[in-house]
Amino acid sequence: MSDPNLKTVEIKAFVPAKDYALSQRFYQDLGFTRASEGGGIAYFHHVNCAFLLQDWYVKEFAKNLQMHLLVEDVQAWYDQVLASGIVERYGVRVTEPVKQPWAMIDFNLIDPAGVCWRIGQNIPREP
Repeated sequence: MSDPNLKTVEIKAFVPAKDYALSQRFYQDLGFTRASEGGGIAYFHHVNCAFLLQDWYVKEFAKNLQMHLLVEDVQAWYDQVLASGIVERYGVRVTEPVKQPWAMIDFNLIDPAGVCWRIGQNIPREP
């Protein structure tokens, strides 16, 4: 009996969209690339990070979903979010970067459907 091929390739979350077209524009303006779209699913990626935007929305789910994007330079991402004008253009919320007790600096970006994106950078643990 041969060993089964259990090699993994990728894991992606399905992110809900209250207004599918608006959310697609939002994520493109945020810096993600829409690689494909069809059947109510759009595949977005930024370098090696990806997710699937779906034309489906349940308020309670969207408001309780958190996505975590680990980046190398959280301040650069925060500055880009502010400079891009997406906060004003899409009426979304963003918090300032905060040093967390779990050895990370992160900020929250709430997308047009209410999904919370925690964008963060690892930092050295304090002794």
